[in-house]
Amino acid sequence: MSYKLLSKENNKVKIEVVLSNEEFGKYVEQTYKKTRGRFNIQGFRKGKAPRKIIEMQYGEGVFYDDALNELLPVEYSKAMEELNILPVSRPDIDVLEVGKDVDLKFTAEIEVKPEIEVGEYKGLEVKKPETEVKDEDLEVELQKMAEMNARMVVVEDRVIENGDIATIDYKGSVDGVEFEGGTAENHNLTIGSNEFIPGFEEQLIGVKINDEVKVNVTFPEEYQSEDLAGKEAVFEVKVHEIKVKELPELDDEFAVDTSEFDTLEELKESTRKNLEEQNSKSAENFIRNSVVDKAVENTEVEIPNGMVESELDFMLKDMEQQLSYSGINMEQYLSFTGSTMEDIKEQMKEDALNRVKTQLILEKIGEVEAVEVSEDDIKAELDVIVKAQNSTLEEVEKIYSRDDYAYLKDSLKTRKVVDLLVENAKIVE
Repeated sequence: MSYKLLSKENNKVKIEVVLSNEEFGKYVEQTYKKTRGRFNIQGFRKGKAPRKIIEMQYGEGVFYDDALNELLPVEYSKAMEELNILPVSRPDIDVLEVGKDVDLKFTAEIEVKPEIEVGEYKGLEVKKPETEVKDEDLEVELQKMAEMNARMVVVEDRVIENGDIATIDYKGSVDGVEFEGGTAENHNLTIGSNEFIPGFEEQLIGVKINDEVKVNVTFPEEYQSEDLAGKEAVFEVKVHEIKVKELPELDDEFAVDTSEFDTLEELKESTRKNLEEQNSKSAENFIRNSVVDKAVENTEVEIPNGMVESELDFMLKDMEQQLSYSGINMEQYLSFTGSTMEDIKEQMKEDALNRVKTQLILEKIGEVEAVEVSEDDIKAELDVIVKAQNSTLEEVEKIYSRDDYAYLKDSLKTRKVVDLLVENAKIVE
C-alpha cells in the first residue's frame, strides 16, 4: 500500500491511497466470510457456498461495496497517521479504480487546521472599567431586594392602572373563529409588561373588577405563528381581580427580616462590599476578554468550514441540553419560535466562527510561548473542582481521567495563555 500527498492549498489537502490487488483481495475475502450467509445458492446450504460460486451468480463485484465500507475508514486513518495530517472535517472520498485484476486506488480531500502567523499579542492596551460602588448603585440593589420581598395586595376600590397585576380570563378570535393558544382563565397579567400583543394591555387601563370588555388588536407582521401574522383579532376579556405590589420599608426591620443583620446600615455595608467584589470580578473578566479580543483582531486567519460546522454541532447540543432543563425539547422550541434548524444555525454561525478562531489563535500563542500544563497544575485544579462541587477527589478524578485529563489540560492551557496576555498588557486606569 502507498499513501501520497497530492496537493495542499489553503486549508485543504488531497491525498491518494493505493492498495495492491492482493491487499484489496484480503478485504474482499473477509467480507465474503462475514456476508456469505446472506446468499441462497441452489445445491449449497445457506452460508456454505464458495466465494467463486457466489461471484459467478451475482457478479465478481458482489462483495466490493461491503469491502470498501470496511477498508476505507481503516486505510484513511492509516494515511492520516502516515502523512502526519490532522483532519478537521469528514473526508470527501473518491474511489478511482477497483476491480479483480487492478490495484485499488482512491483519493480523499480533507480540511485541516490552518497555519497561523499570530499577530501582536503583547503590550495590548486595555482600559480598566470603573469598580467604585456609588450610592445610587447601592440604592438600586436595595430596591431589587425590596422587590424580591414585596407582597401582593388586592385592591377593590379603583380601576386598573399601569403597573397593576390583573387576573383575567380571555378568549381570542380572528374573523369570529377562536385560534389555538388564544384562550386562558385566571391569567395574571402585569399591565405595562408588554407580555401580550401590542395594544392589548393599554386597553385594560380604566377597567373595573368584574367588567367584561372586548380588546381589539392586530398581530405583528413578524409574529411567530404565520397563520396569525398581520391578522386583526378580538379578545373577550373578563377582569376578576386587581393586585398591586407593595414594597417593604427599607429600615432595620427589613434588614432583620431579609438578612442575617440587625440594622439597615449593616445590611448596606455588606451589600456594598458584595457589589465591590462583583465589580472587581467583572473588571477582571472584562480585561481578560478584551486582551483576547485584541489578540484575535490582530491575527488574520482563514477558518475551515469543517471546524465551524463542528462547533455549530457542539453549540446546538449544548442548546438542547439547556432547553431540557426547562422541560422542552428542540422540536418544541422551534415550534414556539416559528424557527427552523437552519435559522438557528445561521444565527449561531458568526459566534461559532469567532469561537473557533479564538481557540486556534490562543493555541498558537501557547505553542509560540511554550506554555505547558504540569501535573501539579492538574492536581491543584482537581482540588478546586472538589471544593466547588462538594465532592471527593476520587469521584472527580474518575470523570476527568476518562480522556487522560485532555479536556482539563486544554482548559488549563487556555487559561495560562490568557494569563500571559493579561500579564503583558498595558492596563490603563
